[in-house]
Amino acid sequence: MTRLGSRPAWWLPALLVMAVIWWLSSSADTPGPPLVHPLDWAAHFTAYLTLGFCLGRATGRCGLALVLAVWFGALDEVHQAFVPGREAGITDWFFDLAGAWLGAWLATRRLPQRRGEEAAGVEAAR
Repeated sequence: MTRLGSRPAWWLPALLVMAVIWWLSSSADTPGPPLVHPLDWAAHFTAYLTLGFCLGRATGRCGLALVLAVWFGALDEVHQAFVPGREAGITDWFFDLAGAWLGAWLATRRLPQRRGEEAAGVEAAR
């Protein structure tokens, strides 16, 4: 089984996703049609799945990626409480958490090697 290590190049997409999330939550009117439950929860889940994945690749550690994404989600919910026309909610944060967990897990899970790759790894080690 192989495990992906940290990849510093993934910090740029992670920071970009964070910037987009922050930018969208800073405006009373987000682009596109208004999202109502459960569509807004799906948007939270998807955004934080993406963030969790990028952070998982950047850190190489599921737990660390999850903590970073969940703290950012909590900070963003508090931020939204001060933006006119926006509301903060614990349910939104739970969907952030769920998406971040799945993204971080997908980014850091161990993948089985194919037989050809195992043989190549043995040959390269010699």
